[in-house]
Amino acid sequence: MASGPPDSIRYKRSRFSTRLPAERLYTGSHFWIAFQGPDLWRVGFTKFATRMLGELVEYGFEVKSGDPVQVGQVIGWIEGFKALSDLYCVVEGHFQGGNPDVENNIALIHTDPYGKGWLYLVKGTPEANSVDVRGYVEILDRTIDKIQGQH
Repeated sequence: MASGPPDSIRYKRSRFSTRLPAERLYTGSHFWIAFQGPDLWRVGFTKFATRMLGELVEYGFEVKSGDPVQVGQVIGWIEGFKALSDLYCVVEGHFQGGNPDVENNIALIHTDPYGKGWLYLVKGTPEANSVDVRGYVEILDRTIDKIQGQH
């Protein structure tokens, strides 16, 4: 693993490579969490998550803006050619809505997962077991090792 610019970490293992924004928090379920302002957090899928889902077809939310949400709560769903998956909340607080740009162009989740392809906003507190970028590198290592061990 080599370092890239100071604001990101370059990660490469097996046939997977990405740049991980250094200032974000990450979860074991492959979401990133970015601070946006007082108690406001933007959430998206990591590049690893988008690779596992494959090309995305559609998604939706089961909660509305202002609804209270808990960490681990199913708040929606996302469908890709490889998988249909629940969208989980990784911030406890109040849902602030989905990304309007993604509503018009779902491909942004795959093509720009750390930028314009974010999923949703929550006002509250990130999950307690979220990790920094170095902790997420360890999660990726374990996950990829486990996948390779299955072959």
